[in-house]
Amino acid sequence: MSTIRLTTSQALVRYLAAQEVEINGERLPLVAGVWAIFGHGNVAGMGEALEAERERLPTLRAHNEQGMAHAAVAFAKASNRRRVMACTTSIGPGATNLVTAAALAHVNRLPLLLLPGDYFASRAPDPVLQQLEVAGDPSLSVNDTLRPVSRYWDRIVRPEQLLTSLPRAVQTLTDPVECGPVTLSLPQDVQAEAWDFPEDFFRPRLHYTRQAPPDQRELARALAALQDARKPLLIAGGGVHYAGACGALRELVERTGLPVAETQAGKGALPWDHPAQLGAIGVTGSSAANAMAQEADLVICVGTRLQDFTTASRTLFANPDCRLLCVNVSAYDAAKHGALSLVCDAVQGLEALKAGLQDWQVNNAWRERAQCETGRWQQVVEQVTAATEVVLPSDAQVLGAVNRAAPDDAVVVCAAGGLPGELHKLWRCARPNGYHVEYGYSCMGYEIAGGLGVAMALPEREVFVLVGDGSYLMMNSELATAVMLGRKLVVVVLDNSGFGCINRLQQICGAGPFNNLLTDCEQGEDGSPSIDFAAHARALGAQAEAVTGIGALEQALERARAARGCYVITLATDPGPSTAEGGAWWEVAVPEVSLRKSVTQARRGYLDNKRKQRRDA
Repeated sequence: MSTIRLTTSQALVRYLAAQEVEINGERLPLVAGVWAIFGHGNVAGMGEALEAERERLPTLRAHNEQGMAHAAVAFAKASNRRRVMACTTSIGPGATNLVTAAALAHVNRLPLLLLPGDYFASRAPDPVLQQLEVAGDPSLSVNDTLRPVSRYWDRIVRPEQLLTSLPRAVQTLTDPVECGPVTLSLPQDVQAEAWDFPEDFFRPRLHYTRQAPPDQRELARALAALQDARKPLLIAGGGVHYAGACGALRELVERTGLPVAETQAGKGALPWDHPAQLGAIGVTGSSAANAMAQEADLVICVGTRLQDFTTASRTLFANPDCRLLCVNVSAYDAAKHGALSLVCDAVQGLEALKAGLQDWQVNNAWRERAQCETGRWQQVVEQVTAATEVVLPSDAQVLGAVNRAAPDDAVVVCAAGGLPGELHKLWRCARPNGYHVEYGYSCMGYEIAGGLGVAMALPEREVFVLVGDGSYLMMNSELATAVMLGRKLVVVVLDNSGFGCINRLQQICGAGPFNNLLTDCEQGEDGSPSIDFAAHARALGAQAEAVTGIGALEQALERARAARGCYVITLATDPGPSTAEGGAWWEVAVPEVSLRKSVTQARRGYLDNKRKQRRDA
């Protein structure tokens, strides 16, 4: 067996560069690039190895470790989990900055490869700069904080450990069930140590997405449940996109007449104007989808993990005879809420259901009810997103303007706060992957970095980032990275002077406005700041302008689309209103005892809704 002498870092980088996937008949690198912020824990080892392989495995420089990991996650999501990116940091703050993004990837079942540096395995210079000293366990480092948010975690303390750890890491990144973040912790002395690696270890390897067929007994049970149903409803989750099952879904619903609602991750599985499309489901759902869900006697959940926003904290499926049928590649997700399980790939499952149902169709009364509810809902969308000239427009009016300006194949990017709720209800998505909203982890600060990742994964599509002033202030540095890389984003900053969404939730729960809007916070003599977001964006290298009102926003969007590089538009918005129509209850615990009568009243409403919760497994 021939060997080649390489350092641990060189072997790791060479192995990653050799991994490939096939997409639409084209062989592409599995790892599209490595985001790197160098420090003393990775600059000498990983830095030297990445520079040597920069032609095969590009290295990208970011400004914040959490931001670059968000960009990597967004790239993977926009690629339908077919491709991934890696992130390397030094030990210390660089490594702990990865934890939030890793949790985001874990919750959303998205692949992310993390390669943080670590302390010396030899412990010779112990304690080294940035070392976390735990008296009872010298093996611990800050990288251990990444254990609970990683699907696979390993600390490489010998070069030859890569022979077993790297294939397992790649298997996790590409597995439809185990997919999620992978952490390989790399002590800085081990990064530089050499070993004689088998040359065969670095031969190109082509990876495929496993498409598991359904078990025939589960399939028979699922078909029987569908054929018995009088009021069936299908919920499309993110797994529909990741499995490439949008076409199979469309064929099934057009054959059967099944009405379809969509989760945040599933939005765009059907075009917004498809006859079967009911719109968003759950807490941020349309009145059409939620009305049908309350009456449904069978809910077919395809590729969704049934988060509480989808089920309205288990109160949405109100029909006492309602059963759930979960089509999911993960047995863990398929068995939730006491559901009938159909464990399989989404394409395989939908095609098997279509074949098994033969000429079965939804009864006309239920189909007509769905169309009637949808028609009423679309009137609501037109009304609340219409352009009206007010000094402080609502979020709904702003996203309506952006939606009208965006081409059908555009991608809208958002995360956290009130905007995802309005987008889920109101955004009219015409194409798969046109709606990129991170709401599994609801992570403020994801938006701009996520938009960069989307622009890298889908360079042929225009990317519109909607972000509130609160999220913009949390993390905006990757706007400078987008400018540096020449990746265009159109960013609309909605400035409502604080955390408007949580301010509304606070008052719904009976409390007064406190510590959310800037005017309700503790302040010094000069009061709350007046922040010029457009000037700040220009300082980061973007073109930017501040506008007032929807008419001016629409004109600015035309200029933004015509511009070459990143373009930021900022405008003041009203922190108060959100779309009253649609929606459903969400369990947020209200204090049992309070001196405020409004809190006591809210507690009574809370308990009334608690009584409606299903107690399924």
